[in-house]
Amino acid sequence: MATIYLKTQDLKDKKWHVIDANGQVVGRLAARISRILTGKNKTNYTPHVESGDGVIVINAAGLRVTGNKPKAKLYKNFSGYPGGLRERTFERVMNEDPTYVIKHAVKGMLPKNRLGHRMLTRLLVYKAGEHPHHAQKPSKLKVKD
Repeated sequence: MATIYLKTQDLKDKKWHVIDANGQVVGRLAARISRILTGKNKTNYTPHVESGDGVIVINAAGLRVTGNKPKAKLYKNFSGYPGGLRERTFERVMNEDPTYVIKHAVKGMLPKNRLGHRMLTRLLVYKAGEHPHHAQKPSKLKVKD
């Protein structure tokens, strides 16, 4: 039996899913989101075609981590200049911009190429419980702890 590869012109309309991140663990939620963005949750997954759906994450301020990670987990940023390494803890990043945490985690789980960059554009993260994307008719997706 021959393997059937999906072509770009064979793609149907992409669906959108809403995920409530309140009380969810960051890594487990990011793994679930990355599978949806890549299309691995579908039966017609093809690695070289962008066949995944879009994801809207609400309540990003309610994310959590396990153990001692709120104080120990560091987000590093290097400016390229001597002495330009900046380190911020998880607590500080959550106070400044909680949407960064989930975007950073999902980006690390996507392919490191043009296809992965296009997949990341279909991830929309909001700090509060409201989103302006009602025209896409997103379906609510239940994520277990």
